[in-house]
Amino acid sequence: MARPRIKDVARLAGVSEKTVSNVINDYTHVSDRTRRVVRDAIEELGYRVNLAGRHLRQGRTGIIALVIPELDVPYFAELARHVVREAERCSLTVLIHQTAADRDHELAALSGFGSSFVDGVILSPLALTPDDLRDRADAPPTVLIGELLEEGADHVAIDNEKAAREATAHLIGLGRRRVLVIGGRSDTGQGTAQARTRGYRAALAQAGIAYDPAALLPVESFRMPDGAEAVTRALREGARPDALLCLNDQLALGALRALYEQGVRVPEEVAVIGFDDVEAGRFSVPTLSTVAPDKGAVAKVAVDLLRRRMDEAAGSPAAGASPAAVRSPQDLVVAHSLVLRESTEGIARVPRPGAGTGSAPVAPTPSQRTPGISNS
Repeated sequence: MARPRIKDVARLAGVSEKTVSNVINDYTHVSDRTRRVVRDAIEELGYRVNLAGRHLRQGRTGIIALVIPELDVPYFAELARHVVREAERCSLTVLIHQTAADRDHELAALSGFGSSFVDGVILSPLALTPDDLRDRADAPPTVLIGELLEEGADHVAIDNEKAAREATAHLIGLGRRRVLVIGGRSDTGQGTAQARTRGYRAALAQAGIAYDPAALLPVESFRMPDGAEAVTRALREGARPDALLCLNDQLALGALRALYEQGVRVPEEVAVIGFDDVEAGRFSVPTLSTVAPDKGAVAKVAVDLLRRRMDEAAGSPAAGASPAAVRSPQDLVVAHSLVLRESTEGIARVPRPGAGTGSAPVAPTPSQRTPGISNS
């Protein structure tokens, strides 16, 4: 059976092909009755918009690339789901590419993979330098997420320094004074780890606690084995922390395992907080307190900004945007919050059904959310 065409919809609905096109494109100057008749015809015939043809007529492919370091890191997997959802709302297809934090792979993404089959790129860089972003006249529109390489690049992220300051202040507010930073970095730079380390140091200074460089425990990568290894090594070398600020949830989950194996109680002896609010942290024992970035907002803002850049490249700035606003590089900040769970708040004990005295088995406490920032 031949695929229904727009003229078949027009014939069934008793309207012109132009009217069908207006309904498909959601133009406002169509009566509710006509819109309903056309949509009924579309549903009856099973008509589907030829997105490829539409994009080609606009001089585009309708494909954007989401370029991330590792596909199997939960944060990136969850973020990718949000990006795909936002792109679908804009009739865009997402190509997901893994770089393994390799500079050549990131440069290839930055250049549009050496072809014109992607209209734009959302990139989470780990190996690029600010110089790599300069002199990209022929590259597709690009929006950075996560790492900020320089102020001249479009960028979307949470306020990592403020978030780490809030997380550290929460630990200090619990009476913890010996806070180690798993994944901490002492060097200066614009990276996420450096920003979170600066937030940690700012919270210490505000509380009048001396900063000890030995409290920063660098890791080779931000995965669970690295978090477990860093904590195990620190404990064996004589460190006696009463809290851990882990710069992502993978490190925190590894840290929880290492503390368990060393017989350290969480949070009674050591409180633990992470970053990212990945699903596994809601089911760990104990459940993981964390900084929760609004992943949906990161995806929406990144896709919207990339669409504006794509429109600008095609010579048609987005409606309502001033030319200056479209041209100026944007550094957009989205919301985060503290999600407080058992690894810092403790585990509630409730009476056992039918029991007179004594304690019940451990029962999880509800998560608590502490608002962070919400400007964008």
